[in-house]
Amino acid sequence: MSMKWIDVLDIAIELSEKHTDVDPRYINFVNLHRLVTELEGFDDDPQRSGEKVLEAIQAAWIEELD
Repeated sequence: MSMKWIDVLDIAIELSEKHTDVDPRYINFVNLHRLVTELEGFDDDPQRSGEKVLEAIQAAWIEELD
């Protein structure tokens, strides 16, 4: 499955499954950006993300863990 930046929930689910040792409440956006772009199946321009997208991914990841 190919993921783009707009696939916030899918990205959050993948992050929660792959990075069980990371607490998304405390990750900075630089590291979050790196983790997203390193996901298998992520297929979008790394430069197309912004703070709003990363905030949405972080919030969905936190919610996924709750």
